[in-house]
Amino acid sequence: MPPPAVKTVRDLLFWQYAAIMTGAATGDKREWALRMSFFGKLQRGEIVWSTSVSEWLLEMENPRVCIYCGQEGALTTEHILPRSRGGENVADNVVRVCKSCNSSKGAKGLYEWKGLEHKNEHSRIAEGKYLKYLYTLFERNNLLDAKLDDLCPCCLKGKCEEEGHPHKFTLYCLEGYFAPEKSAGKP
Repeated sequence: MPPPAVKTVRDLLFWQYAAIMTGAATGDKREWALRMSFFGKLQRGEIVWSTSVSEWLLEMENPRVCIYCGQEGALTTEHILPRSRGGENVADNVVRVCKSCNSSKGAKGLYEWKGLEHKNEHSRIAEGKYLKYLYTLFERNNLLDAKLDDLCPCCLKGKCEEEGHPHKFTLYCLEGYFAPEKSAGKP
């Protein structure tokens, strides 16, 4: 779970992006300190996340490799936030993946697909694009500075509880917020 300093949607997006920047996955104290440093710099605008062009260039380094599993071969276009859940056909919401991963992920968001226990194990490119896309969606809806506690429970009902985080706003909530009303359980 994020530290107490993470209070808003913007904070949660920056906190998770800071994990990408540091490669944070082990929970080591030095790693945590570096992640907190990047988080603070993102909040203050001292550093910014990479551009869509940078992400595209990284993707093109291995144009025939699945961004999710690394398998080489024929790829399909995958919407990280599925179109069935309101995802748009824009650069920050699409990646090239193998048919197996595309089929396995189906209509799930990135974090829902792999589960919160694997939240730091996603492709850096896919997760970076996804976080920027979620930022855009929340910004468009004037919700970036919304307090996390005020938004919950808006997510995919029951997922937080399944992961042992009852009534806590998580990454599931971020991607579930824009799901169609009938499946998202929005108030």
